Amino acid sequence: MAAELFPTKKLVPPASASSSTTSIQQYQQQNLTNNNTSTAQGCCNWQGLYPTIRERNSVMFNNEMMADVHFVVGPPGGTQRVPGHKYVLAVGSSVFHAMFYGELAEDQDEIRIPDVEPPSFLAMLKYIYCDEIDLCADTVLATLYAAKKYIVPHLARACVNFLETSLSAKNACVLLSQSCLFEEPDLTQRCWEVIDAQAELALRSEGFCDIDTQTLESILRRETLNAKEMVVFEAALNWAEAECQRQDLSPTIENKRLVLGKAIYLIRIPTMALEDFANGAAQSGVLTLNETNDIFLWYTAAKKPELLFCTKPRKGLAPQRCHRFQSCAYRSNQWRYRGRCDSIQFAVDKRVFIAGFGLYGSSCGSAEYSAKIELKRQGVPMAQRIIKYFSDGSSSTFPVWFEYPVQIEPDTFYTASVVLDGNELSYFGQEGMTEVQCGKVTFQFQCSSDSTNGTGVQGGQIPELIFYA
Repeated sequence: MAAELFPTKKLVPPASASSSTTSIQQYQQQNLTNNNTSTAQGCCNWQGLYPTIRERNSVMFNNEMMADVHFVVGPPGGTQRVPGHKYVLAVGSSVFHAMFYGELAEDQDEIRIPDVEPPSFLAMLKYIYCDEIDLCADTVLATLYAAKKYIVPHLARACVNFLETSLSAKNACVLLSQSCLFEEPDLTQRCWEVIDAQAELALRSEGFCDIDTQTLESILRRETLNAKEMVVFEAALNWAEAECQRQDLSPTIENKRLVLGKAIYLIRIPTMALEDFANGAAQSGVLTLNETNDIFLWYTAAKKPELLFCTKPRKGLAPQRCHRFQSCAYRSNQWRYRGRCDSIQFAVDKRVFIAGFGLYGSSCGSAEYSAKIELKRQGVPMAQRIIKYFSDGSSSTFPVWFEYPVQIEPDTFYTASVVLDGNELSYFGQEGMTEVQCGKVTFQFQCSSDSTNGTGVQGGQIPELIFYA
């Protein structure tokens, strides 16, 4: 990103006409001190300092020199007056072309644009004048709005790419709402991929409370949400409290139910564990007494009452497994752990979410293992967990899960590690592959310097990566 996205100084030509001996640095210094544009225009060959039309055009960006139109940008109380040049703007935007040269063009010296923020308007003009794209997280949505309004498709595409790259569970719900507003189906699909795979993180994010009612209902209706229903219920109550504040209502139980409206019936309360319902939803006060009684009867009675709530559990996402070995060894070979780390590096060609690992167990009958699993990116831990699992003596792999799925970006190597404690006579993989195709995802593997117990590409532990795509 450029350090100075929105310049506060206006570029003006230098006062001296000796352009043949004046360096660009001297010229720029003169621009900072010379405010008399009309005088400078007549006495300086500033054009000679810039060899390309692109560079000369860039000088006109946010510059009063030769400006033939002005924009008053921003809402009342936060406006900024921005100079423009009709020809340059018309070349960069069909909307500006129609505004200045179309059949219904009006000869206005000043145009008010109250619905666009000044930094985002300037970011769009910088692209039109300078062919430069400078985006930041704080203004990219507003810049996308400006690019859509004035039909600047390449800038709009860059904004969408920026949003897709920065997409995470923390902002996925807000971006889902915006992507629908801006009619960006690709971004919408990316948002759903994150929300489905990391549903509990997304539902617990602050951004979830900022979404509109329509987006709330679409999320609560989602069949593939990978979340416990109690988490969905708690998230809906958090949203309702925020909505009460937006509507200047006291956040009482009655008002929370009021703002939720029919959306409450999209929460699949009867699919909760009975304990979760009894200790949570049933005592929340949001449900009516009849609703609470009927749901209790639905759990316990042979003849179940009809409910307005959906009683079918969500399907969630089916985890996929990337198996990197073609065979495994057992019994006659011994794999010792002794607190040492088995590790492997991997990369993918599209975004996935690592939910856990598939690990080998004992080759001498049933045994329990303690595993410390970890994911790192460039040496920085992203997730770790200490968990126990039981192996039945077979050569199968046994899943161990992170608390939440971890988002993995394409074309970057990550390190998967495990420290095992248990029966040392265990299975281990052989004939490892450097590349494995799993559906639409390609995994690449390479050895890790963190591995101090013998695991590598050709053999060892961590036979499987469990993921959502």
